Amino acid sequence: MSAESDSSEFIPPFASGNRITIEFCDRCRWLHRATWFQTELFLTFGPKAVSSITLIPWMSDDTAGRFRVWLWMEDEKETAADIEETGSGKKPVLVWDRKSEGGFPELKVLKQRIRDYVQPGQSLGHSDKKDENDKKT
Repeated sequence: MSAESDSSEFIPPFASGNRITIEFCDRCRWLHRATWFQTELFLTFGPKAVSSITLIPWMSDDTAGRFRVWLWMEDEKETAADIEETGSGKKPVLVWDRKSEGGFPELKVLKQRIRDYVQPGQSLGHSDKKDENDKKT
C-alpha cells in the first residue's frame, strides 16, 4: 500500500468560507425538506458564496419540531486549526427558526435572507419579485 492510499495519512478537506447548517427534527420526517433546501441553496449561491451546507438530524424530545437554518460567516483569518480549537471563529447567525417564525420558510425568503449576508446586492432573479399579496394597491 502506497503512502498516497494510506487512509491513516488522510486529512479531510477544510471547507473555509461561509457555511450553512440546517438542523431538523428527524422524527417529524423533515429530511426531504432539509435536503431540498440544501440543494436549492447550493444551486442559488454556489461554492464561492457558500462553501458547505451541513444537515443535522435530531431525534430527542428537546429537539422535537425543530427546523433551524444557521449561517456561519467567513472569517478570512480563520483556519482549520482555529475551528478545531474553538469550534468556530465566529458565532453563527440564526437565519430561520420554524418555531419562532411560525412555520417553514418560503424558499425565496430564505434565499433573500442568506443573500443579504453573503452577497448583498446580488439579484436573485424571480426570487426577488414580490408576491401579488405583497404589492400595495
